[in-house]
Amino acid sequence: MCDDDIHQGLVHDPRLSRRGFALAAAGGLTLASSQTFAAAAVTASAVTVKTPDGEADAVLFHPASKGKWPAVLIWTDVMGLRPVFEDMGRRLAAEGYVVLVPNPYYRVRKSPVVEGTFNFAVPADREKLTPLRASITPEGTLRDATAFVAFLDAQAVTDTKRKVGVQGYCMGGPLAFRTAVAASERIGAVATFHGGGLATDQPSSPHLLIPQTKAEYLIEIAANDDAKDPGAKDRLKAAFEAAKRPAIVEVFEGADHGWTVRTSQVYNEAAAEKAWANLLALYKRAL
Repeated sequence: MCDDDIHQGLVHDPRLSRRGFALAAAGGLTLASSQTFAAAAVTASAVTVKTPDGEADAVLFHPASKGKWPAVLIWTDVMGLRPVFEDMGRRLAAEGYVVLVPNPYYRVRKSPVVEGTFNFAVPADREKLTPLRASITPEGTLRDATAFVAFLDAQAVTDTKRKVGVQGYCMGGPLAFRTAVAASERIGAVATFHGGGLATDQPSSPHLLIPQTKAEYLIEIAANDDAKDPGAKDRLKAAFEAAKRPAIVEVFEGADHGWTVRTSQVYNEAAAEKAWANLLALYKRAL
């Protein structure tokens, strides 16, 4: 899913503890940011989603005002559901969306799956993720995606007359592609940010699924990911063109893998805000 040689370095978030995570989920803690949004106008709830494989812990966000809004599913990066992704969910909900951020590792452990400072440059830290990553399979992702989209559609605040969006970060990129297959009639937009392994030479490569989808795509590629596999973007563009799916595929020069995640050592605020603006434009067009 994600290349161990290309990662986001040191990850530090003071909320990465069981207690801190619970407070963040309840809206009691926020991460300092130059970007502000109407957090007070957003309702956040810890929820449990039943899937064919068990029960997934997740967080649901939506505007606090009365109304119905299009739904969005967020797949996290390799470190899973944690406060920084709750920040993203809350911020997106403030824009007028019903947002579900699930724990992709629910089969193994509840969130947060790591606590304290995590350094991808340390092998012992990376090894902590090995059993978690093994719990995610293409088949399991299809089952999860179906359940998560159905859960969103079942919410009274979801406007089911409008399409659903899905966005994925790092390993969440392939999961977003598979979601577009699992719920092809509902998914209208797919966005990936520094997605790992989107266009490989393997028969299970996510880009081979594009003809089975009906969505518009936004593929934002990290500069160092592109440097390692410069042909990936061309394979993606060719696949989108062949399937006649509208898509933007672009490399963010000067922004490395993990640049959109605020707690990452490589976080690039200017590039992250540009990517966020592109995401909102996609959802405005396609949902």
